[in-house]
Amino acid sequence: MEVTGKIKMIDATKEVGASGFRKRDVVVTTDEQYPQHILVQFVQDKCELLNGYAVGDVVKVDINLRGREWINPQGEAVYFNTIQGWRIGKLQAEAPQPIAQMPAAPAFEPAPSFTEEEHDDLPF
Repeated sequence: MEVTGKIKMIDATKEVGASGFRKRDVVVTTDEQYPQHILVQFVQDKCELLNGYAVGDVVKVDINLRGREWINPQGEAVYFNTIQGWRIGKLQAEAPQPIAQMPAAPAFEPAPSFTEEEHDDLPF
């Protein structure tokens, strides 16, 4: 799956817990009738993939959807979803194409006046 759009925000890399788990978030705003602000999380060694990007860059992010279950202290199951990025690439912003102009038609002499008496060989 993929998400395309303009980078709205890039967060710094954060270490979570003592295990050394690292994550870095980026928000991509889609370009559609109702733009969506999609939070994509890069983890571990994928955090460095965001180093060459800045707010305003138009990108395509390849993603995986991740889901997990957590049992709270009351014994109830709670579910969480994450959009995890694994590849990112810049897209070329489409510049408006100049409208090609047709070459001017060559000048020509107007036809001489036509009268009904002149013979016409057209069948209609």
